Formats: sequence, structure tokens, C-alpha cells
Amino acid sequence: MSIEYIISMITSNWPMFLRGAGMTLLISIIGTIFGAVIGLLAGVIRTIPTPERKLKRIVLKIVNLILSVYIEFFRGTPMIVQAMVIFYGSALAFGIDMDRTMAAIFIVSINTGAYMAEIVRGGVISIDKGQFEAAQAIGMNHVQTMWSVVLPQVIRNILPATGNQFIINIKDTSVLNVIGVTELYFQAKTVAGISFKYFEPFFIACILYFVMTFTVTLILRYIERKLDGPENYSMIGQPPPQLMLTKNNSNID
Repeated sequence: MSIEYIISMITSNWPMFLRGAGMTLLISIIGTIFGAVIGLLAGVIRTIPTPERKLKRIVLKIVNLILSVYIEFFRGTPMIVQAMVIFYGSALAFGIDMDRTMAAIFIVSINTGAYMAEIVRGGVISIDKGQFEAAQAIGMNHVQTMWSVVLPQVIRNILPATGNQFIINIKDTSVLNVIGVTELYFQAKTVAGISFKYFEPFFIACILYFVMTFTVTLILRYIERKLDGPENYSMIGQPPPQLMLTKNNSNID
């Protein structure tokens, strides 16, 4: 291997690597967004308190059972197997001819949704119970409490886990080559088949994966810092530190 050969391979095959990286980002971004929405809905439903009416309790138990089966199934099976079953199984069993890109987005979305559901549920449980009681004391119902009090805190708390899931999706899209999705791994494998060189194309793909994941990490850390606000701030009505220091010195004198 030489640097000159890698540069030559990049210059001669850059459209394929670029298309592969673009497809990887497209599937990862859309899949993570849809998965986050699915997970948010499922996680909130799984934290609904037990209703007093018998019919509502039965309906809630059935919904929770369905969500539990969905979550455990997609968390307990590999994405590569899910891709094979959903894409080829839907064609064989129901005659559904799915577009490969749409199938990839669907697979990533429901897989991400299963993980995000547990992340959201954990975020809701982590909120102090006193906040629920305080909201009920001022007349808020469960929906108002979740929307106005709980979810804003949950979204901030689960942001690192959501970003981590996004990074995982960028890497896990490589398994979607089994259904013919032209993502980055698929393109690297194609270049390797054309050139009969395997180390160089996959080394380039490795660098591209790292650049994408590292860039996303930096962006997410920047967003987290912005959401946290300034580390040092003064409340309205609080005198400046210099004035407080002057008063303390005058009291000592």
C-alpha cells in the first residue's frame, strides 16, 4: 500500500464513495428522526399511570403488551436479519415490492424506535415525582404535565443517548448492503471488486465513517453546551460580585 495509490483510488472513484457516504447519511438522519418520534410516543405511552376505569386499564395493558413485544423483538434481533426478513419476506409473503432505499429507512426507523422507546421511558422515570405532584396540584392533567413539565426535561436528558444512537445508525447502515442498498460499505465493496484491491477501498471507507461520526459528535456536543446555557450567570435582582465584595469589605472594616 502507498499513499499515492490511495490518492489515485480516491480521485478515480470519488463519485462512488461520495454517493455511498451521502446515502449513508440520508438513511441515518431520516431513520434516526423517525425512530426518535416512534420512541418518544412509545416511551410516553409506557409511562402512562394506571387508569381508574376498568376498560381503560384493559386497553392500556393491551397497548403496553404490543409495545413490549415490538421493543423486545427489535432490540433482541440483529438489524441485518431484520433487513432480510422485512425486505425479502414482504415480497415473498405479501407480494410487496419495496424500494430498497425506502426499505432501508423503514428498517432503521423501527429499529431505532425500539431503542429510543426505552431511552425515553428511562428519561421520564428519572424526573422527580414531586414535579408530577406539583403539576397535579395546580390543576394540570397528565397530558399537560407531560407536554409542559416533563418532556422538555426528558428531551434534554436523552440528547446524548439520541446522538449516540445516530452515530450507531451511521455505522449500522453498512449491514443494509445485504438488500442491495448502495451505501458506503456497498460502494467500497464495489470498488474493491473492480480494482481487485481490498485494503485500500475499505481503508478509505473507514476514514469516511470516522469523519462522519466524529463530525456528528462535535455538533451534538455544541448543541448540548448551547442547551445548558452559560456556566456562570447572575439571577435578576442579584447584585454584581464586585458590589458584594465591596460590601463585605466595608462590613469587615
